Amino acid sequence: MHISKRILNIANLIPDNSNVIDVGCDHAFLDIYLTINKKCRCLATDISASALKSARANIKKYKLDKEINTLKTDGLENIDIKKDDYIVIAGMGTGTIKHILKEKSLSDNLVISTHNELDVLRAFVINLGYFITDEIFFFDKEKPYVVIKFKKGTNNYNSDDIIYGPILRYNKEYITYLKNNLNKIKKQVPFFKFKLKRTINKKIKKLDKISS
Repeated sequence: MHISKRILNIANLIPDNSNVIDVGCDHAFLDIYLTINKKCRCLATDISASALKSARANIKKYKLDKEINTLKTDGLENIDIKKDDYIVIAGMGTGTIKHILKEKSLSDNLVISTHNELDVLRAFVINLGYFITDEIFFFDKEKPYVVIKFKKGTNNYNSDDIIYGPILRYNKEYITYLKNNLNKIKKQVPFFKFKLKRTINKKIKKLDKISS
């Protein structure tokens, strides 16, 4: 089967033979890949009936009806979560992810990919009692992605760890990507917006310091 770079990178953070809860499974390609290649036991969930219909069709196509369970539900509602499960949440915004995780009895392992407010996500999940074990930055079809793996426990983080990531802050490709974005924004700022330009310049200098 053809697998996207995004799904492959998420799958690489999940050990063989894991129990996986895939929240917002979409087409269930992650679950299919994990079942075939890593012998995982997956529960593919989605709030969308049409997405779940597509997921079930793909699961049936690969003859995995008995291996992969599906459930229409909102986030983690009505799911029996065990301590060793891997909860995967990808392709959503941080606000939605916070809603899904808030006031839930969660497992020890979370694999999360958000398309906005990475610093807010890190701070929120850390405050839930997790620490970061891995962070991956990559491009898939020219679109940037970050995937973060959390584990139950504590660690000491400073503001730079929260903003740039305790692992990604040492990733030159990621820091270069952030700097390039800031430079693009700065070029679009009107010349009379001095305060905004100063703020952007400070952020660029901060990234230079981090990457040096």
